[in-house]
Amino acid sequence: MGIKKYYATKDNTITNAFRENLTTRGTGSNMGASDILEAFVIHGQTTASVSQTPSLANATNAEQSRIILQFPISTISSDMSSGVLPSDSGSIKFYLNMYNAPHGNTVPLSYSLDVYMLSQSWSEGRGLDMNNYTDLGFSNWESGSSTVKWQDKSSNPQPGGSYLESPQYPTSSVFFETGLENIQHDVSEIVYSWLNGTSNSGFLIKFPDTAISGSETLYTKMFFGRTSEFYNYRPTIEARWDSSRKDNRGSFY
Repeated sequence: MGIKKYYATKDNTITNAFRENLTTRGTGSNMGASDILEAFVIHGQTTASVSQTPSLANATNAEQSRIILQFPISTISSDMSSGVLPSDSGSIKFYLNMYNAPHGNTVPLSYSLDVYMLSQSWSEGRGLDMNNYTDLGFSNWESGSSTVKWQDKSSNPQPGGSYLESPQYPTSSVFFETGLENIQHDVSEIVYSWLNGTSNSGFLIKFPDTAISGSETLYTKMFFGRTSEFYNYRPTIEARWDSSRKDNRGSFY
């Protein structure tokens, strides 16, 4: 089997979580230079009531962090044209690889993370603070860059990252049983969508809307980021194809 890895060119964690005072949200914070990426949903940390049934109020009050990351799809396309990868469409499978970062905090159990295609470009930023959210910058929860806020297809504000939804665009979901698993997830449909002309703005990874509007707190899933000192644990897209060589010796006579 032929395998070639492509490392992420940008990544970031964006959040609307409360700062230490539990009054101000860290929506303007940037964590683009951190070596960790994290996703969580927190309910009921403030005096706001939590409904035990899914509700819009739960979703509005929830604290979240989401992961955004981008890969060099143009390089993949060039490698297909030059023969580094097979050129015939569909013969390659593409997998998103992300590696669990162990930590001493609570880890959620039996949950899923949704994988979307981001719909607009964004800046990575140089923030580091993942605890008190004191490093302000772009991208962040509100904006993809210093000039453009996250927006939906009607140009309305869409805090938390603007993304493309099914059925028009491919999406997928990754299930975690123990919460400690790595991601090794087939994203071929998404990558081929980029290769076929959809603008590559990268991935958005978030908890499902049902978890955000629910009442269960799910924190914290951490992955190694692209600046991690552990090179082999950095996020990659892995191209896999059948590279075996075959002959027709069985047909000789």
